[in-house]
Amino acid sequence: MDSTTLAAVFGLLAVLSSAYIYLFSRPAFPRNAPALTSEAFPVIGSLQFFTKRWDFFQKAMAQSSTGNFSFYAGQYPVIGVAGPEARKVFLENKGLAFAEGYAAMLGGSPKVKKEAHNPFSEDAGGESGFSAYFNKRLVNMLKGNQLKKGLPQLLQDARASLDKLVAEPTNVSEDEHLVSFVVKKTGTIRRMYGTPADSDTHLCRTDPFDSIYRMVFQFTMRTIACNDIADDPKTLAKCLQYFETIDGTATPWSIMYPWMPLWSKVQRTAAGAKLYMVFKSVVDGRKKSGIRGDDPLQYLIDQGDDITSIVTFVVGALFAGQLNSGINAAYVLMYLANNSYWLPRVREEVISVADRHCPDDSIALKERLMRVPIEAWENEFPLVDMCLKDSIRLQMSGTAFRKNVTDHEIPINKSGTEVVPAGAYVAWHVGDIHYNPEIYANPDEWDPARYMPDRAEDKKEQYGFMGWGLGRHPCLGMRFAKLEMNVILAFFVAYFDTFTLSDAQGREVTRIPPTNRNNHTARKPEEKIYIKYKVAA
Repeated sequence: MDSTTLAAVFGLLAVLSSAYIYLFSRPAFPRNAPALTSEAFPVIGSLQFFTKRWDFFQKAMAQSSTGNFSFYAGQYPVIGVAGPEARKVFLENKGLAFAEGYAAMLGGSPKVKKEAHNPFSEDAGGESGFSAYFNKRLVNMLKGNQLKKGLPQLLQDARASLDKLVAEPTNVSEDEHLVSFVVKKTGTIRRMYGTPADSDTHLCRTDPFDSIYRMVFQFTMRTIACNDIADDPKTLAKCLQYFETIDGTATPWSIMYPWMPLWSKVQRTAAGAKLYMVFKSVVDGRKKSGIRGDDPLQYLIDQGDDITSIVTFVVGALFAGQLNSGINAAYVLMYLANNSYWLPRVREEVISVADRHCPDDSIALKERLMRVPIEAWENEFPLVDMCLKDSIRLQMSGTAFRKNVTDHEIPINKSGTEVVPAGAYVAWHVGDIHYNPEIYANPDEWDPARYMPDRAEDKKEQYGFMGWGLGRHPCLGMRFAKLEMNVILAFFVAYFDTFTLSDAQGREVTRIPPTNRNNHTARKPEEKIYIKYKVAA
């Protein structure tokens, strides 16, 4: 046997030995941990937790007399919890750490590399160190004075995106075989989309999970990152592609066995490197020219943050905001397009706000909205808020995570008969409240009225709504998220007289694809659906 072959054999044995030790070294659950679920495979544990998460939780909860259960996610020991008592412990106990839980169990989330010059790297405080850094930076960016300062540009961005929908009536790709035709009228030629019955009305069509999603991405990039990128459509589109690549690399195997050399890791690394180079180019350009930017990126530079830390922050902020806000902005418009009761009421609310702050109705509604102050944008759209809230409830699928970072067991119930072992992870599925018919009547239906004072279904139990974070970890971006949603919905109804749902051929549909409750987070629907709209005169 030659030296090369011998080296290969020893290398393979080393890898297999390491894998064996890794696989079989996971800690055993103590007797007072919740019962181990039978929904599992030998060695790899509960693969169903990754492939059909809500189905897995429902089965495991049903098998348990308390609703709580234990399982292995690959190497990780996890306690699944459910019910008011365990929920309260999950959300309030200081020994259950937020960042450490997500770092291991959410494989697509960003991590900070160990660097000697990085004061908040893993060596200088672990994930909790980065979490403190992240929260501090984000809070400073989203303070009221910063949002007020950025509002005029936010409104201009919204107008520019919707002006594009008017000028380019569809963003549907050519291979989807749109029915189109040309109408000659009063010496002009107009391109129309739909059926010939639409020829006398300017009906257009868009995929909101593309056009509105991109609008939210631009808002988010400008608010937590960089004006140079937000102002450059090509670079912005590239950054969105890189972000979505990173988001798509969280496979079950990469989470369960992070040491495995998977193709998804190569893709993630490549996308992260490209994103790094985009931001490095902007930072280097500012240093070379001596021209300072007036944006969050400049704030991060002034704080002494390096490029790696800046990119990690940006990706983390995008994970926190883009997925939920981008998806829900599109879904709210779809729900309104499909609901003859709520759409006119939201339109009336938008007009009412415009009347209070710019009563001259000879001016187009979209122009009047430009004069609405930030205080009104934040406080005078209660119906829009309820519409958004029930969209979040329906789309917010998946699991919240924690890790017991103490050296002792944490009781799940008052009697102490079930515990979270030291070092174990905890998983709580939002379906425990959001899909619970005892809390939300007809939970599969979009029904903003459930938040009216006379119903107040989200107040039936403590911690009855997870949408904006709960307990010790409220959503730091809630204020900005609500602001951008109000802006998008208000301007959409101002720009377009009517809008309905359609398929790719322009045929009207009345069914919104149901949410896949096994999703790990808010996702675009698997079935394509469009919004067909008429441009306001």
